[in-house]
Amino acid sequence: MAKLSEKIGYALGDAAAGGITWKVMSIAFPLFFTNIFGLTVADTATLMLVARLFDVITDPMMGALADRTQSKWGTYRPWLIFGAIPLGLVFALLLYTPDFGPVGKRIYAYSMYLLMMAVYTAVNVPYGSLLGVMTADDNEKNEFSSYRMVGAYAMGFVTLLSFPYLQKMVGGTPAHQYAVLGVILGALAALGTLACGLLTKERLKPIRAEKFSFKPFADLFRNKPWIILTLIGICTNFFNGFRYAVAGYLLEYCLHGNVTVSGLIINYTVFMTFGEVTCMIFGGLSPAFTKWVGSKRKAFNWAAIICAVTSIAFFFIPMDPKYIWLMIAMVILTSIGIGFYSPLLWSMYADVADYATEKNGTSSTGLIFSSGTMAQKFGSAISGALVALLLGIAGFVSGTDATGQTVVTITNEPAVQRMIWMLFSLFPAAIALLIVLLLRLYPIKK
Repeated sequence: MAKLSEKIGYALGDAAAGGITWKVMSIAFPLFFTNIFGLTVADTATLMLVARLFDVITDPMMGALADRTQSKWGTYRPWLIFGAIPLGLVFALLLYTPDFGPVGKRIYAYSMYLLMMAVYTAVNVPYGSLLGVMTADDNEKNEFSSYRMVGAYAMGFVTLLSFPYLQKMVGGTPAHQYAVLGVILGALAALGTLACGLLTKERLKPIRAEKFSFKPFADLFRNKPWIILTLIGICTNFFNGFRYAVAGYLLEYCLHGNVTVSGLIINYTVFMTFGEVTCMIFGGLSPAFTKWVGSKRKAFNWAAIICAVTSIAFFFIPMDPKYIWLMIAMVILTSIGIGFYSPLLWSMYADVADYATEKNGTSSTGLIFSSGTMAQKFGSAISGALVALLLGIAGFVSGTDATGQTVVTITNEPAVQRMIWMLFSLFPAAIALLIVLLLRLYPIKK
């Protein structure tokens, strides 16, 4: 039976990766790259698409490499212990805006973003795989997964809520503010990752293949639960990715900037913070909800339906700052569904890993969990790229002039506003309904 300190330690891993680095990358980066860093909409979309092609190669390779790691720290923990500082350092560099021209900025952004994806993969794939070797008890796996989600959403809540106030405290230009916050948040991410590696234990020994082969990769595509769950994982991250990537544009161009209510500054990070705290609460309730409805698949299904209905409802809210609390209420209701399904996804990956070990005779836990992180990055980044591309089609133009200054132009304001509103509501709703259909094909009944 794992101690509470170990569960908290495991939670710190996703507090660092999911609650800090990935949360900022998902919510802030599209707006940061176009409005502050000075990339064009086309460059921003291309950057994220190129990074995804990069991840298609690196994620499975990292999973296979992690499965074969042998050290005095274990199989997966050494990647967290020694990857912590590079993760924080590269994240800080990514939020720095160099005083370069258009070509120099493009090269810097592509180099740092791809390096960040590589470091994130080297830490997060082994982190996810830890769940498969810390315990053999299915209920305890659900508990670890729930702690993980609570840690991610709790830190996401703190990160997003404090963001505008930290910017105000730092002062200076937006570029300076992001650079300083990159250092602060990068240091916190490094500490959380290191603490996770030191506080957790690997109790189970993976059944290793004697030598490297491509058979585990081929086996994945004969594993129906893995195929369906990976598609579901991509969809959940498309759902979150559209909403996170467009939130900054929604506040800036649909509600005409930050909304201040009774002294509370509601910018795009604070707007999404209400969802984070809801996800934290209902992520903690997810194991009880799953027991109540009878299975992980049924619980996931109801969560996806909640997300679809509330996302459609958001579309019909008037595009006016005076309805800000109604918008926030709908964000909270949507986040109930997200909170319920988020822990389930990783617990179901553990089930798929067990299924693969029984079927094939050797462990491919790291490889299978790497597909989860690949789905996370693929869904979030492709949705971010689509947001940039569709906004460009609607009439949003950004770039850097000859002096290195960022320039943003809106050629068709009503069309841009309408596209933003749909990207936050109807697009995610369609993805949630697709998840419901995919769950009907998922064969594991736990």
